This record gives sequence, structure tokens and C-alpha cells, in this order.
Amino acid sequence: MNPAAPGPLPVFSESRTDARQGGVHTISPVTDDVKIGLVGFGFGGKYFHAPLLAAAPGVQFAGVVTTSAQRQAEVAELYPGVPTFASLGELKASGAQAVAISTPAPTHVPLMLEAIELGLAVACDKPFALDAADARAVVEAAEKAGVKLSPYQNRRWDADLLTVKKLVETGELGEVFRFESRFERFDPQGTPPAAGGGILRDFGSHLVDQALYLFGPAASVYAELDTTEEGRLDSRFFVAVQHTGGVRSHLIGNWVEGAPGPRYRVSGSRGSFVLTEPMEGQEALLIEGLNPATAADRWGVEPEENYGRLYRGDAGTPVPTERGSWDTYYPAFAAAVRGEGEVPVDPRDAIASMEVLDAARRSARTGQVVNLGPAD
Repeated sequence: MNPAAPGPLPVFSESRTDARQGGVHTISPVTDDVKIGLVGFGFGGKYFHAPLLAAAPGVQFAGVVTTSAQRQAEVAELYPGVPTFASLGELKASGAQAVAISTPAPTHVPLMLEAIELGLAVACDKPFALDAADARAVVEAAEKAGVKLSPYQNRRWDADLLTVKKLVETGELGEVFRFESRFERFDPQGTPPAAGGGILRDFGSHLVDQALYLFGPAASVYAELDTTEEGRLDSRFFVAVQHTGGVRSHLIGNWVEGAPGPRYRVSGSRGSFVLTEPMEGQEALLIEGLNPATAADRWGVEPEENYGRLYRGDAGTPVPTERGSWDTYYPAFAAAVRGEGEVPVDPRDAIASMEVLDAARRSARTGQVVNLGPAD
């Protein structure tokens, strides 16, 4: 079944108040919308970027760079009046100030470097690069040019991750010693798409980023990695990260898992939090054809039956899920482009994540633990 077309989407330019993570913040009236274009209109561009760009306060959806006639037609149908361009140069010439990149993984680095050279601020989807060396080269190029750059790590604003973050920060679990996190699915074809660069770069980019975001830098990495029958792309992995602060993260990705495990199990000295549901719902809403404006009160809200539980040797107590907020990324990125604050995700975080993923490949190849830094 084809997802419903999102149709024309409003751009908010007036003051609004939004409940987020137990508090209330106000988005001030915006008079200078930042013109942000999009490179790529495949699955990621169409469902994970375009709707959020079009509905973001402080953002003007400036157009899509694609040379595909089919995708040009889709842009015209879904976003009437939004232009398409054949190149980043054309996008820049139209007045765009920034660009979001959602293209196959091997194209990310050359596109980011081209955008930086043009003076366009950049938000790049995962995997940010294919290895840490390339990630570092892009970050240094942006710093030298004085161009804003941010990895698009939208899953830092997943409802379930925000719930884990709150439990950790409030001390509900006591001292956390192990973090287990999974992206697992059952695909009968058994072949991850090549555009993602393999499941370790695809799923792993999110899982590693979330672990480092919650528990800090990695001291060492151990990994096991399997490939598809053709041997070209990895299809499942286990990565153990020892953080410098003492927490151990066990990260699992699998493209063909008949019995997916819990999305999270977070173990601490005072209890453990377990979330069995495989994924929170913002992705599903976007694929359904909705966006933060049209979904309204449904956006980022998880039903009670999807709540995780806090266990202390008993049957467990339901923990209400925090509200997911993917819709805060592009307003924050636009504000940074205007000179109002920092980018929502530090580009050097992408280097740190890629160093872990590079170490995971070395560990899987040698069967050895790879040390990245001293542990406390």
C-alpha cells in the first residue's frame, strides 16, 4: 500500500506554544525565515525531511535538488510551488541559505564539501560519512569556511529515547551500568538497501549516536558483524561499547530477526527500565502522510499500551513515554543559521560516532577489543 500523499504543508510564521518534555516553551514570531533546500527525494527525503522542512517554524522550504523526472513530478504534486533544481549551484543561486542532504551514503561527503564551498549551511542525514577520516575532513572544511554543519540525528528526539534520558537524569534507575538498545526488523528478502552503506552504518549510526549522547565517549569497542549471502553488505551486528564513565552499551542491529528483542533495557543499581515496543511512532506518522501540523496532538505521543516499565524485582510499573519531538530539529538548525545559538547536533559528534563504527569493523575483523581511550 502506498503511503498517503502529504499534500501542501503550512509553514508556521507566527508565535506558538508547544508542550515538550514536561515544560512549555514558546517559539517567537519569525520574520526572517531561513531558506533551506533538500538534496534527494527518495524515501528519506520524501518522508523524513520534506514534511518537516515544509512545516518548520522559521524555515522556507526552498526547493529540491533532483535530476529525476519522476521525483520532480512528485515534488510538484506534493509541494505545489516548491521548485526543483538540477544542482546545488542552482539551489544556491535561487537564494537558498542552507541545504539538507538525503542521498545514498557514498554521496554524502562530496555533496557536503560542494555545499560548504558554495557557502550553504548543511544538515546531513546518516551515515554522515563512510568513515571517521572523511567525517573529520568535512567538519574541518566547514570550520575553516565558517559554515554551519550538523548531522541529522533526529532519533535523539525519539519519544522512547527521551524517556530513557529522563530516567537516567532523574536518578530513577540509580547508577546505570548497562544500556541495551536494538534496531531489529524481519525482512523476508534479507537484503538491506545498498543506499544505507550496510546495516552497521545505517542502524548503527543511530544506535551509537544515542549511546554516546546518553553516556559519553567510548573507551573501547568489541563487535561481531555478519554480511549478506553476497558478502557485500553487513546485515546484522552486535557492538559492545565501554564508555569512559563506566557504562557498557550493548547495541544490536538485525535486518532479519524473527523474534525482535526489547527496544531498550537499561539496567541500574535501583532498577531496570524495559521497553518492548520496537519503535516509537513519529516515523509511522510521516510515512502515513502526516506531519507535525496535520497530526496535531497525535504528533510524538505514544499510547499507554506502548509504555515501557520500570522493574525493581516486581511486575513493573508503567512509565509514561515522553513526547517525541523530531519537529524541533529544523527550527533549531534555522536559528543557528541565523546566528541564534548552536546547531542542534554538534558535527564533531559525527566524528566520534564514526570512530566507534570504524573500531567495530576492526574488532569484527580481528576478534579483538579495540581501545579508543582510557577508561575511568
